[in-house]
Amino acid sequence: MKPVYIMVGGFLGAGKTSTISRLARHYMSQGKKVGIVTNDQTTDLVDTQSLRSQGFDVGEVAGSCFCCNFNALTSTVEGIGEGELPDIILAEPVGSCTDLVATVIRPLTEVYGVPLDIAPYGVILKPSHGLRILRGEATSGFSPKANYIFRKQIEEADFVVINRVDELSATDVSELQSLIEKEYPGRPVLRCSAKSGEGFGALVETLALRGQFGKRVMEVDYDIYAEGEAELGWLNSQVVVESKQEFELDQLLMDLIRRLHSRLLSASAEAAHLKVIGLCDTSYAVANVVSNQTGPELSLASGTKTAAANVVVNARVAIDPADLEVMVREELESATKAIGATQNVVSLQSFRPGRPVPTHRIQ
Repeated sequence: MKPVYIMVGGFLGAGKTSTISRLARHYMSQGKKVGIVTNDQTTDLVDTQSLRSQGFDVGEVAGSCFCCNFNALTSTVEGIGEGELPDIILAEPVGSCTDLVATVIRPLTEVYGVPLDIAPYGVILKPSHGLRILRGEATSGFSPKANYIFRKQIEEADFVVINRVDELSATDVSELQSLIEKEYPGRPVLRCSAKSGEGFGALVETLALRGQFGKRVMEVDYDIYAEGEAELGWLNSQVVVESKQEFELDQLLMDLIRRLHSRLLSASAEAAHLKVIGLCDTSYAVANVVSNQTGPELSLASGTKTAAANVVVNARVAIDPADLEVMVREELESATKAIGATQNVVSLQSFRPGRPVPTHRIQ
Protein backbone atom coordinates (compact mmCIF):
# COMPACT_ATOMS: atom_id res chain seq x y z
CA MET A 1 0.00 0.00 0.00
CA LYS A 2 1.10 3.55 -0.72
CA PRO A 3 2.13 5.75 2.23
CA VAL A 4 -0.64 8.15 3.27
CA TYR A 5 0.32 11.83 3.25
CA ILE A 6 -1.75 13.94 5.66
CA MET A 7 -1.08 17.67 5.80
CA VAL A 8 -2.82 19.66 8.55
CA GLY A 9 -2.95 23.39 7.88
CA GLY A 10 -4.17 26.38 9.84
CA PHE A 11 -3.11 29.75 11.18
CA LEU A 12 -0.47 30.25 13.86
CA GLY A 13 -1.77 28.94 17.18
CA ALA A 14 -4.70 27.05 15.66
CA GLY A 15 -3.80 23.75 17.35
CA LYS A 16 -2.06 21.91 14.51
CA THR A 17 0.61 20.30 16.71
CA SER A 18 -1.90 19.02 19.27
CA THR A 19 -4.05 17.60 16.45
CA ILE A 20 -1.08 15.91 14.78
CA SER A 21 0.00 14.43 18.11
CA ARG A 22 -3.45 12.91 18.65
CA LEU A 23 -3.54 11.61 15.07
CA ALA A 24 -0.10 10.06 15.45
CA ARG A 25 -1.13 8.20 18.61
CA HIS A 26 -4.28 6.96 16.87
CA TYR A 27 -2.47 5.57 13.84
CA MET A 28 0.30 4.06 15.96
CA SER A 29 -2.33 2.26 18.05
CA GLN A 30 -3.40 0.57 14.80
CA GLY A 31 0.12 -0.75 14.34
CA LYS A 32 1.08 1.73 11.64
CA LYS A 33 4.48 3.34 11.31
CA VAL A 34 4.08 7.10 11.60
CA GLY A 35 6.48 9.88 10.63
CA ILE A 36 5.93 13.56 11.38
CA VAL A 37 7.43 16.51 9.50
CA THR A 38 7.40 19.93 11.19
CA ASN A 39 8.23 23.20 9.50
CA ASP A 40 9.49 26.62 10.50
CA GLN A 41 11.26 29.65 9.10
CA THR A 42 14.24 28.96 11.38
CA THR A 43 15.62 26.42 13.89
CA ASP A 44 14.72 25.81 17.58
CA LEU A 45 11.08 24.94 17.01
CA VAL A 46 8.99 24.20 20.10
CA ASP A 47 6.68 21.89 18.14
CA THR A 48 9.58 19.63 17.10
CA GLN A 49 10.88 19.43 20.67
CA SER A 50 7.39 18.72 22.03
CA LEU A 51 6.59 15.95 19.53
CA ARG A 52 9.98 14.27 19.97
CA SER A 53 9.53 14.39 23.74
CA GLN A 54 6.32 12.39 23.23
CA GLY A 55 8.32 9.65 21.50
CA PHE A 56 7.36 10.38 17.89
CA ASP A 57 9.68 10.05 14.89
CA VAL A 58 9.99 13.68 13.79
CA GLY A 59 11.86 15.35 10.95
CA GLU A 60 12.08 19.13 10.62
CA VAL A 61 12.26 21.40 7.60
CA ALA A 62 13.84 24.56 9.00
CA GLY A 63 14.80 27.82 7.34
CA SER A 64 11.90 28.03 4.90
CA CYS A 65 8.36 26.79 4.39
CA PHE A 66 7.45 23.51 2.64
CA CYS A 67 6.42 25.35 -0.52
CA CYS A 68 9.71 27.25 -0.79
CA ASN A 69 11.88 24.21 -0.10
CA PHE A 70 9.93 21.34 -1.61
CA ASN A 71 13.02 19.16 -1.99
CA ALA A 72 13.77 19.47 1.74
CA LEU A 73 10.22 18.30 2.47
CA THR A 74 10.58 15.16 0.34
CA SER A 75 14.10 14.36 1.59
CA THR A 76 12.97 14.81 5.20
CA VAL A 77 10.06 12.45 4.62
CA GLU A 78 12.48 9.87 3.23
CA GLY A 79 14.89 10.44 6.12
CA ILE A 80 12.39 9.72 8.86
CA GLY A 81 11.49 6.48 7.12
CA GLU A 82 15.12 5.22 7.35
CA GLY A 83 15.06 3.96 3.78
CA GLU A 84 11.41 2.94 3.88
CA LEU A 85 8.63 5.52 3.90
CA PRO A 86 6.30 5.46 6.94
CA ASP A 87 2.75 4.14 6.54
CA ILE A 88 1.44 7.55 7.63
CA ILE A 89 3.20 10.87 6.98
CA LEU A 90 1.83 13.75 9.07
CA ALA A 91 3.00 17.17 7.88
CA GLU A 92 2.58 20.47 9.71
CA PRO A 93 3.27 23.53 7.52
CA VAL A 94 4.19 26.99 8.79
CA GLY A 95 1.08 28.68 10.22
CA SER A 96 1.47 31.81 8.10
CA CYS A 97 1.55 29.87 4.81
CA THR A 98 -1.16 29.47 2.21
CA ASP A 99 -1.42 28.33 -1.45
CA LEU A 100 -0.31 24.88 -0.27
CA VAL A 101 -2.49 22.93 -2.70
CA ALA A 102 -0.67 24.44 -5.70
CA THR A 103 2.80 24.44 -4.13
CA VAL A 104 2.88 21.24 -2.05
CA ILE A 105 -0.01 18.86 -2.69
CA ARG A 106 -0.05 19.01 -6.48
CA PRO A 107 3.76 18.81 -6.78
CA LEU A 108 3.69 15.73 -4.54
CA THR A 109 1.34 14.03 -7.01
CA GLU A 110 2.81 15.39 -10.26
CA VAL A 111 6.52 16.07 -9.63
CA TYR A 112 7.81 13.99 -6.70
CA GLY A 113 7.71 10.66 -8.51
CA VAL A 114 7.06 8.52 -5.42
CA PRO A 115 3.47 7.24 -5.22
CA LEU A 116 1.63 8.68 -2.22
CA ASP A 117 -1.97 8.38 -1.09
CA ILE A 118 -2.90 12.04 -0.53
CA ALA A 119 -5.53 12.56 2.17
CA PRO A 120 -8.08 15.41 2.03
CA TYR A 121 -6.47 18.68 3.04
CA GLY A 122 -7.92 19.99 6.29
CA VAL A 123 -7.38 23.43 7.79
CA ILE A 124 -7.84 24.01 11.51
CA LEU A 125 -9.65 27.23 12.31
CA LYS A 126 -8.41 29.27 15.25
CA PRO A 127 -11.51 30.55 17.09
CA SER A 128 -9.84 33.38 19.02
CA HIS A 129 -8.95 35.26 15.84
CA GLY A 130 -11.31 33.46 13.47
CA LEU A 131 -14.51 34.97 14.83
CA ARG A 132 -13.17 38.51 14.64
CA ILE A 133 -11.66 38.06 11.16
CA LEU A 134 -14.70 36.34 9.64
CA ARG A 135 -17.03 38.93 11.18
CA GLY A 136 -14.97 41.58 9.46
CA GLU A 137 -14.14 43.35 12.71
CA ALA A 138 -11.51 46.07 12.57
CA THR A 139 -10.17 44.85 15.92
CA SER A 140 -9.09 41.38 14.78
CA GLY A 141 -5.60 42.07 16.10
CA PHE A 142 -3.98 41.88 12.68
CA SER A 143 -3.89 43.99 9.54
CA PRO A 144 -6.08 43.23 6.49
CA LYS A 145 -2.98 41.77 4.79
CA ALA A 146 -2.41 39.24 7.55
CA ASN A 147 -6.15 38.50 7.60
CA TYR A 148 -5.87 37.82 3.86
CA ILE A 149 -3.60 34.83 4.62
CA PHE A 150 -6.08 33.50 7.20
CA ARG A 151 -8.94 33.67 4.69
CA LYS A 152 -6.93 32.12 1.87
CA GLN A 153 -6.07 29.15 4.09
CA ILE A 154 -9.78 28.38 4.45
CA GLU A 155 -10.45 28.98 0.75
CA GLU A 156 -8.15 26.17 -0.39
CA ALA A 157 -9.20 23.65 2.27
CA ASP A 158 -11.12 20.48 1.48
CA PHE A 159 -12.65 20.74 4.94
CA VAL A 160 -12.38 23.02 7.97
CA VAL A 161 -12.00 22.02 11.61
CA ILE A 162 -13.30 24.37 14.30
CA ASN A 163 -10.88 23.62 17.14
CA ARG A 164 -11.23 24.21 20.90
CA VAL A 165 -14.99 23.59 20.86
CA ASP A 166 -14.74 22.49 24.50
CA GLU A 167 -13.69 26.07 25.36
CA LEU A 168 -16.34 27.85 23.26
CA SER A 169 -19.99 28.59 23.86
CA ALA A 170 -22.51 26.80 21.66
CA THR A 171 -23.45 30.20 20.24
CA ASP A 172 -19.87 30.95 19.16
CA VAL A 173 -19.44 27.52 17.58
CA SER A 174 -22.68 27.90 15.62
CA GLU A 175 -21.74 31.40 14.50
CA LEU A 176 -18.32 30.23 13.33
CA GLN A 177 -19.85 27.40 11.33
CA SER A 178 -22.42 29.75 9.76
CA LEU A 179 -19.74 32.27 8.80
CA ILE A 180 -17.60 29.57 7.18
CA GLU A 181 -20.52 28.03 5.28
CA LYS A 182 -21.68 31.43 4.06
CA GLU A 183 -18.30 32.67 2.87
CA TYR A 184 -16.86 29.33 1.75
CA PRO A 185 -19.78 27.22 0.51
CA GLY A 186 -19.14 23.54 -0.02
CA ARG A 187 -16.56 23.20 2.77
CA PRO A 188 -17.54 20.49 5.26
CA VAL A 189 -17.10 21.87 8.78
CA LEU A 190 -16.04 19.62 11.67
CA ARG A 191 -16.21 20.51 15.35
CA CYS A 192 -13.28 19.23 17.35
CA SER A 193 -11.08 19.61 20.42
CA ALA A 194 -7.51 18.49 19.92
CA LYS A 195 -7.04 18.64 23.69
CA SER A 196 -10.03 16.56 24.85
CA GLY A 197 -10.54 14.45 21.74
CA GLU A 198 -14.12 15.62 21.22
CA GLY A 199 -15.07 15.15 17.54
CA PHE A 200 -11.83 13.32 16.81
CA GLY A 201 -13.57 10.30 15.27
CA ALA A 202 -15.15 12.48 12.59
CA LEU A 203 -11.74 13.93 11.75
CA VAL A 204 -10.22 10.46 11.29
CA GLU A 205 -13.16 9.42 9.11
CA THR A 206 -12.82 12.52 6.94
CA LEU A 207 -9.09 11.97 6.44
CA ALA A 208 -9.87 8.43 5.24
CA LEU A 209 -12.12 9.71 2.42
CA ARG A 210 -10.86 9.70 -1.16
CA GLY A 211 -12.14 11.43 -4.28
CA GLN A 212 -11.83 14.93 -5.71
CA PHE A 213 -9.68 16.38 -2.95
CA GLY A 214 -6.57 18.57 -2.88
CA LYS A 215 -7.66 20.38 -6.03
CA ARG A 216 -8.77 23.82 -4.78
CA VAL A 217 -6.11 25.76 -6.65
CA MET A 218 -6.78 29.48 -6.20
CA GLU A 219 -5.53 32.87 -7.26
CA VAL A 220 -3.15 34.37 -4.70
CA ASP A 221 -1.78 37.91 -4.66
CA TYR A 222 1.79 37.18 -3.58
CA ASP A 223 2.44 40.86 -2.85
CA ILE A 224 -0.32 40.94 -0.22
CA TYR A 225 0.70 37.47 1.00
CA ALA A 226 4.35 38.52 1.46
CA GLU A 227 3.46 41.80 3.15
CA GLY A 228 1.01 40.03 5.49
CA GLU A 229 3.70 37.56 6.60
CA ALA A 230 6.29 40.31 6.98
CA GLU A 231 4.07 42.21 9.42
CA LEU A 232 4.74 39.52 12.00
CA GLY A 233 7.91 39.55 14.05
CA TRP A 234 9.31 36.01 14.52
CA LEU A 235 11.59 34.89 17.31
CA ASN A 236 13.06 31.51 18.19
CA SER A 237 15.38 31.16 21.16
CA GLN A 238 16.97 28.37 23.17
CA VAL A 239 18.10 29.08 26.73
CA VAL A 240 19.74 26.97 29.42
CA VAL A 241 18.41 27.77 32.91
CA GLU A 242 20.41 26.57 35.93
CA SER A 243 20.03 27.00 39.67
CA LYS A 244 21.74 25.77 42.84
CA GLN A 245 18.31 24.83 44.17
CA GLU A 246 15.49 22.99 42.42
CA PHE A 247 12.66 25.06 40.97
CA GLU A 248 9.17 24.27 39.69
CA LEU A 249 9.46 23.91 35.92
CA ASP A 250 5.76 24.68 35.35
CA GLN A 251 5.96 27.77 37.52
CA LEU A 252 8.97 29.10 35.60
CA LEU A 253 7.24 28.71 32.23
CA MET A 254 4.00 30.30 33.40
CA ASP A 255 5.82 33.20 35.01
CA LEU A 256 7.79 33.79 31.82
CA ILE A 257 4.79 33.63 29.53
CA ARG A 258 2.70 35.87 31.81
CA ARG A 259 5.48 38.45 31.78
CA LEU A 260 5.69 38.32 28.01
CA HIS A 261 1.91 38.51 27.62
CA SER A 262 1.83 41.59 29.86
CA ARG A 263 4.52 43.27 27.74
CA LEU A 264 2.57 42.54 24.55
CA LEU A 265 -0.58 44.04 26.02
CA SER A 266 1.32 47.16 27.06
CA ALA A 267 2.75 47.52 23.56
CA SER A 268 -0.62 46.74 21.85
CA ALA A 269 1.21 43.98 19.99
CA GLU A 270 -1.10 41.09 19.04
CA ALA A 271 0.24 37.57 19.61
CA ALA A 272 -0.39 35.18 16.74
CA HIS A 273 1.29 32.51 18.84
CA LEU A 274 3.67 32.56 21.77
CA LYS A 275 4.90 29.15 22.91
CA VAL A 276 7.46 28.03 25.49
CA ILE A 277 8.69 24.51 26.24
CA GLY A 278 10.88 23.54 29.19
CA LEU A 279 12.78 20.25 29.07
CA CYS A 280 14.75 18.53 31.82
CA ASP A 281 16.07 15.01 32.31
CA THR A 282 12.82 13.62 33.69
CA SER A 283 10.01 15.58 32.04
CA TYR A 284 8.89 18.55 29.98
CA ALA A 285 6.19 21.24 30.10
CA VAL A 286 4.58 23.58 27.56
CA ALA A 287 2.93 26.99 28.05
CA ASN A 288 1.46 29.21 25.37
CA VAL A 289 -0.58 32.24 24.35
CA VAL A 290 -2.61 31.97 21.14
CA SER A 291 -4.03 35.50 21.29
CA ASN A 292 -3.86 38.52 23.57
CA GLN A 293 -7.54 38.05 24.28
CA THR A 294 -7.31 34.50 25.64
CA GLY A 295 -4.08 34.95 27.60
CA PRO A 296 -1.52 32.47 29.01
CA GLU A 297 -2.18 28.75 29.40
CA LEU A 298 -0.16 25.86 30.76
CA SER A 299 -1.06 23.46 27.98
CA LEU A 300 1.08 20.63 29.31
CA ALA A 301 2.10 20.42 32.97
CA SER A 302 5.14 18.46 34.12
CA GLY A 303 4.71 18.61 37.90
CA THR A 304 8.50 18.50 38.00
CA LYS A 305 11.17 20.14 40.12
CA THR A 306 14.60 20.49 38.57
CA ALA A 307 17.84 22.42 38.99
CA ALA A 308 18.41 22.76 35.23
CA ALA A 309 16.21 23.03 32.16
CA ASN A 310 16.47 23.74 28.47
CA VAL A 311 13.87 26.41 27.63
CA VAL A 312 12.81 27.07 24.04
CA VAL A 313 10.79 30.20 23.20
CA ASN A 314 8.89 30.67 19.92
CA ALA A 315 7.08 33.98 19.34
CA ARG A 316 5.01 35.14 16.36
CA VAL A 317 3.80 38.64 17.16
CA ALA A 318 2.57 41.70 15.24
CA ILE A 319 5.56 43.81 16.28
CA ASP A 320 9.01 44.76 15.04
CA PRO A 321 11.28 41.74 15.65
CA ALA A 322 13.95 43.96 17.24
CA ASP A 323 11.43 45.10 19.86
CA LEU A 324 10.28 41.52 20.34
CA GLU A 325 13.86 40.42 20.99
CA VAL A 326 14.31 43.09 23.67
CA MET A 327 11.11 41.94 25.41
CA VAL A 328 12.10 38.27 25.37
CA ARG A 329 15.63 38.87 26.60
CA GLU A 330 14.47 41.13 29.43
CA GLU A 331 11.67 38.86 30.61
CA LEU A 332 13.85 35.75 30.41
CA GLU A 333 16.29 37.47 32.72
CA SER A 334 13.53 38.61 35.09
CA ALA A 335 11.84 35.20 35.25
CA THR A 336 15.08 33.33 35.95
CA LYS A 337 16.20 35.87 38.57
CA ALA A 338 12.86 35.45 40.32
CA ILE A 339 13.72 31.80 41.08
CA GLY A 340 17.37 32.50 41.87
CA ALA A 341 18.59 30.91 38.65
CA THR A 342 20.99 31.93 35.89
CA GLN A 343 20.28 31.80 32.17
CA ASN A 344 22.51 31.29 29.17
CA VAL A 345 21.06 32.16 25.77
CA VAL A 346 22.37 29.40 23.50
CA SER A 347 20.72 30.75 20.35
CA LEU A 348 18.29 33.50 19.39
CA GLN A 349 16.96 34.52 16.00
CA SER A 350 14.50 37.37 15.44
CA PHE A 351 13.38 38.44 11.97
CA ARG A 352 10.52 39.06 9.55
CA PRO A 353 9.77 36.26 7.04
CA GLY A 354 10.97 36.90 3.51
CA ARG A 355 8.82 36.83 0.40
CA PRO A 356 7.58 33.28 -0.38
CA VAL A 357 9.05 31.92 -3.61
CA PRO A 358 7.65 28.40 -4.21
CA THR A 359 9.83 25.69 -5.73
CA HIS A 360 6.82 24.57 -7.78
CA ARG A 361 3.40 26.11 -8.34
CA ILE A 362 1.05 23.93 -10.33
CA GLN A 363 -2.32 25.42 -11.26
